[in-house]
Amino acid sequence: MIKSASYGIIFILIDQISKWFILEQLDLDIIGSYDVYSPFLTLKMGWNTGINFGLFSESYFSMRWILVAISLGICLFLLFWSRKLKGNFAPILIGLIIGGAVGNVIDRVRFGAVIDFLNMSCCGINNPYIFNLADIFVFTGLVFLLVFLERFQK
Repeated sequence: MIKSASYGIIFILIDQISKWFILEQLDLDIIGSYDVYSPFLTLKMGWNTGINFGLFSESYFSMRWILVAISLGICLFLLFWSRKLKGNFAPILIGLIIGGAVGNVIDRVRFGAVIDFLNMSCCGINNPYIFNLADIFVFTGLVFLLVFLERFQK
């Protein structure tokens, strides 16, 4: 549990530093977009008031606090559940999920929306969606946890 929480803190810091850089150093909220390696990687400013792909963004005030509560509840569950897992890789995966979820919770509390800024396209397909490092952390942690879950259980 302590290892998972420690990794979670590291991933929260990485996420929040990336968002600080986007807002305070790059001023992406002012310039709107920045081509890093077009068309593969473009930074585009977005404020997500809903859940994935902007779902439920129309009822944003009530949804904001519901999502904060759900995210924190899941994180607490994962922390306690992680005590039952074995191996050195499981705490990293739990930390990824918790770090990403809490990173987005911090945004919802501070700004009322999650800061999204990464847009990746390829091969003539223009991807309209944007995301952030926290989203990558949660997705990666969940996928690998599900794939290797049997190995982590005692």
